[in-house]
Amino acid sequence: MTVYDTSDFRNGLKIEVRGEPYVIVEFQHVKPGKGNQFTRTKMRNLRTGGVLENNFRSGEKLGKPDLEEKEMQFLYRDGDQYHFMDNETYEQTFLTVAQLGGVEKFMPENTIVQILFYQGQAISADLPNFVEIKVAQTDPGVKGDTASGGTKPATLETGATIQVPFHIDEGDLLRVDTRAGQFVQRVRGA
Repeated sequence: MTVYDTSDFRNGLKIEVRGEPYVIVEFQHVKPGKGNQFTRTKMRNLRTGGVLENNFRSGEKLGKPDLEEKEMQFLYRDGDQYHFMDNETYEQTFLTVAQLGGVEKFMPENTIVQILFYQGQAISADLPNFVEIKVAQTDPGVKGDTASGGTKPATLETGATIQVPFHIDEGDLLRVDTRAGQFVQRVRGA
């Protein structure tokens, strides 16, 4: 079993605390004038999404959680469950809206995502940095508006609303940055 020391802490490190998997969001090594050194951390629970702030004594050891990542394809949505399939074994699993934590807004059907498993159970999904999504609805651009470089709202086929340039029309295929939820470029016109 891999063990981490507090000196190994970095943002994004996955650790196990009291039998739960966490990812470190923020950390700070503190050296007080009196007393022992410690590391102040802010961690997000990978199963529940809850945030925990905790102090660890310098040199304290923590285990690595039993995590596995699999590349899977998003198949369809059924109520608040999103179904995924492993393209090699054809095994299927699902995640709830709460487990997805907002990434579903930029996840059209057939998108390849990384599913994180904890002790064999799917707990979260990571999207690629860029995805291609069609515009479902947007107001038409008005002639002459393109010179101003402004933007207008557009609703994507996944239900998300983003700001796009005036020249974008319904049916256009867009490249969207999933990390920031922003328009990058038009891939193909309607």
